[in-house]
Amino acid sequence: MRGLLYTSKASSPSYSYAQSPARSSKASSPTHSFAQSPARTPRSPMSTPSHHQTFSASIIEEDLLYAEQIIRRWDLDSPFYTKMDYLFTGDRREARLFVKSVTNLQSAMHSFVSESASSEKIIHAQKLMQIAMKRLEKEFYQILSANRDVLDSESVSNHSSRARSSVSDEDDASEEDDRISSSGNTVSDGERVSVSEIVMADLKSVADCMISSGYAKECVKIYKIIRKSIVDETLYNLGVEKYSLNQVNKMEWEVIEPKIKTWVHAEKVAVKSLFYGERILCDYVFSSSEKIRESCFSDICKEKAIQLFEFPEFVAKSKKSMERMFRTLDLYNGISEQWPDIEMIFSFDSMVVVRTQAITSLVKLGDAVRAMLTDFEAAIQKETSKTPVHGGGIHPLTRYVMNYLVFLSDYAIALSDIVADWPLQIQSPLPESYFSSTGSEESSSISARFAWLVLVLLCKIDASAELYRDVAQSYLFLVNNLNYIISKVHSSNLKLLIGEDWLVKHEQKLKQYAANYERMAWSKVMTSLPENPNNLPIEAARECFRRFNLEFNNACRKQATWVIPDSKMRDEIKISVAKKISPVYRNFYDRYRDVFRGVDSVVRYAPDDLGNHLSDLFHSTGGPGSSGTGTPSHSSSSSSPLSRRR
Repeated sequence: MRGLLYTSKASSPSYSYAQSPARSSKASSPTHSFAQSPARTPRSPMSTPSHHQTFSASIIEEDLLYAEQIIRRWDLDSPFYTKMDYLFTGDRREARLFVKSVTNLQSAMHSFVSESASSEKIIHAQKLMQIAMKRLEKEFYQILSANRDVLDSESVSNHSSRARSSVSDEDDASEEDDRISSSGNTVSDGERVSVSEIVMADLKSVADCMISSGYAKECVKIYKIIRKSIVDETLYNLGVEKYSLNQVNKMEWEVIEPKIKTWVHAEKVAVKSLFYGERILCDYVFSSSEKIRESCFSDICKEKAIQLFEFPEFVAKSKKSMERMFRTLDLYNGISEQWPDIEMIFSFDSMVVVRTQAITSLVKLGDAVRAMLTDFEAAIQKETSKTPVHGGGIHPLTRYVMNYLVFLSDYAIALSDIVADWPLQIQSPLPESYFSSTGSEESSSISARFAWLVLVLLCKIDASAELYRDVAQSYLFLVNNLNYIISKVHSSNLKLLIGEDWLVKHEQKLKQYAANYERMAWSKVMTSLPENPNNLPIEAARECFRRFNLEFNNACRKQATWVIPDSKMRDEIKISVAKKISPVYRNFYDRYRDVFRGVDSVVRYAPDDLGNHLSDLFHSTGGPGSSGTGTPSHSSSSSSPLSRRR
């Protein structure tokens, strides 16, 4: 039956092979002959077996004969070959026959060598193998170059869960080959098989065949050239460029900052998609050889990966300034967040240089952040204002520092890592009355550092309050600045870092400042009214009205240019002042209104007028006795780095 089967297959009109008269009966005579090219000798080295030839040898020679038929059909130098024809397109059955023929050819060659067969047989088999490998080289190149779009990282990574490299049983692996090769775009059970799966299976089939045939070098060379060009092109399109430390040092920040933004995006795509996909593809296609997998992936990705991860180190080593803090943290986050993937993707021993570069950049970025935090604290400490902020408004230092801290708090996770082994260098611990630490040691470290920076700011604000000659205005200044600080803490991640306890304590302090302001600013107005307006002599009542008019007018005029920027706080203080003055004045007014009716010099304000005048305050738009308008301005004199940035 085996002889009849081969007779049928060999009868294809696309090639001509002579058939032995005895081929129809393999049992009677295992001898075969085939037509030779003009260049061949009249007698094939395998046409006449020796009397020692065994049945097994006969089978091997039959397999070799059939392998030769298949291989020569796809001989690139054959006159019957069409250049547009490829094995691994459309129906994969011919491709599988070709690969099977190469396998049979290998077996025959091993048999010839072990049996010390004639050199003619070995040379003939070697020539066939060269023809087959030349064909597979072309197929491998064609598959890689023509399917760049379907071998993208996303398709490859989606396929990884079904990768054949996870199939441990050889029979299962063979069935997987058949399923993918014969299915087209669907399989029998309705499961969709993507084009990338088919292409990856084709690549693996060719690679396995070439490697097992001793042509690994040729296969790997093609793979490296094409895949490396894809990696290089992708990173170029992502904006990844090659820089030296000297180049980065010479760049202005306006040039470096957009490059950092580009790098952050590119690094995420490169790690999550590009390098990850290349690792999966390498592992799958060359699953038969750990050494080849490592060599391919290393040669394709190592150079560009090092280039990618050395840029953050150069930035970290360049000039440091406070405005570079956040982009530096972006770089730090880019590496630290991707580190598990980096470690997994570049796990080969030959890729230790990539992992080392990523870690080095991470360490240098952490050092840079610590240096900038130190400079930031020093800049706050050095801030010296010689002139009070106009109107008791919010100090520019308060705005700058709090906004800086709010942005920093968004990087709490990264900062926790950076300051974990960097204890706060202060003479004594933060007082419990100011800040009580809770949580883990790591979280406590970063929380204490934020609390300390806020405390440094509060001390500076207290010092600036002493610049005001009017005590009431100094308290209003403290109200405005502490309220601003509290609102920033409450509305950001600072609330999680510093804690609710800190907020409660400082909200209480804010109320104390507001009460002190009211007492110092409005006490003369309040004391000008009698506690008991009943049965006052007319002259005493007249004097009370005149005194109230004077003190209320003075208070409004003096505070005409004072400001409370926060509308909620402004309304709360106005309402509080009105509740303390208006009811007492209304009672007094109602009691003596008829006595002094028409005497404007005595009764200047009706009760409703008080509320109207109070509503005009703290907008810096003038008031009773004020003819000008004021706008908050800052006239502090300072040479600190912070003042130059505001």
